[in-house]
Amino acid sequence: MKKIVIRAGKERSLQRRHPWVFEGSVQRGGADAGETVRVESAAGEFLCWGAFSPNSNIRVRAWSFDEAQRIDAAFFEQRLRRAIAMRQRLPIASDALRLIHGEADGLPGLIVDRYGDTLVAQFLSAGVERWKTVLCAQLLAATGLARLYERSDAQVRELEGLPQQTGWLQGEGATEIVIKEHEWRLSLDVAEGHKTGYYLDQRDNRKKFADAVRQYGSQRVLNCFSYTGGFSVAALAGGASEVISVDSSAPALARAQAHVALNGFEAARHRSLDADVNATLRNFLKEGRQFDAIVLDPPKFAPTVAHAERAARAYKDINRLGLRLLAPGGLLFTFSCSGGISPDLFHKIVAGAGMDAEVDGYVLDRVGASPDHPQTINFPEGEYLKGLLILKA
Repeated sequence: MKKIVIRAGKERSLQRRHPWVFEGSVQRGGADAGETVRVESAAGEFLCWGAFSPNSNIRVRAWSFDEAQRIDAAFFEQRLRRAIAMRQRLPIASDALRLIHGEADGLPGLIVDRYGDTLVAQFLSAGVERWKTVLCAQLLAATGLARLYERSDAQVRELEGLPQQTGWLQGEGATEIVIKEHEWRLSLDVAEGHKTGYYLDQRDNRKKFADAVRQYGSQRVLNCFSYTGGFSVAALAGGASEVISVDSSAPALARAQAHVALNGFEAARHRSLDADVNATLRNFLKEGRQFDAIVLDPPKFAPTVAHAERAARAYKDINRLGLRLLAPGGLLFTFSCSGGISPDLFHKIVAGAGMDAEVDGYVLDRVGASPDHPQTINFPEGEYLKGLLILKA
């Protein structure tokens, strides 16, 4: 077994069971891409077994902190079955869910979602790429499914020195799927949709928004960065009479309009707007428009802490505009999916937006990803999605 030695003083994070070893923490040692290595402190103390990645800034991702653990096929089967068993205990109101969530399930770099009878997997690190054949067979055996599609086309693969790969790993057929979420139906294409096909992490927040729209009688709803209209469907289900979906993707908006019909809502209650969100918010202000509820669910502005300052300005700007467009007593459901923005910092950004907009509001709820996208005690970086539900004063 090849050995990686950590610089003196850099072993503390591993002793706290944080699963990453950065390039700058490595004193000496190396291995092939994805190869299992023994990680030791400068004093020779065992720290973990991990997967080595010679091209990534995250040089080692920990598999296990148990020195007696063998990293073999049985190890991965146990991890997969444990993760799937945990999801079976969750009250998930959908036939689509996340089965494997990377570090949180002890499988760094592996993402697996289930959409009905189809599994979609992302192999995003050198470690899981090396074990791909074994993991695929075990996933199919553990779920009893016969279709597995690969969506290893995220940019993080490039940081691992891995080429992007997509396509059927098992099975074949149509990549278009219709799922049930709460009392709604939503369609997606696992070959073309964002992430593995859809944003399953917002499932519970879409239901929360529908309930809030119903409770507060929100009639005019603006859904920004709407993608395929999940929050728009939720608003219509909550009784909104006018919903505008704004996105810069015409295909996504076409699917949003299809979702309106798929769920039996009148087409006249929904309008799609293919436009830049910031420009649209400013135009609505000039027109004197007001809305009873606004959703701001932008893409990732800050993938790392290094991008936080620039991202903070972008988040502040859209929230300032959103708060100004809200009618008194209106609802703002605002999100950040940036790992580089902490929940505390996000709240401060929104507070700054409120100061600039000269409005205040009540924080009705703080939300995150659905529980099938878990965060663990030892890996706080896993908390990427955070949101605030605000009632304008």
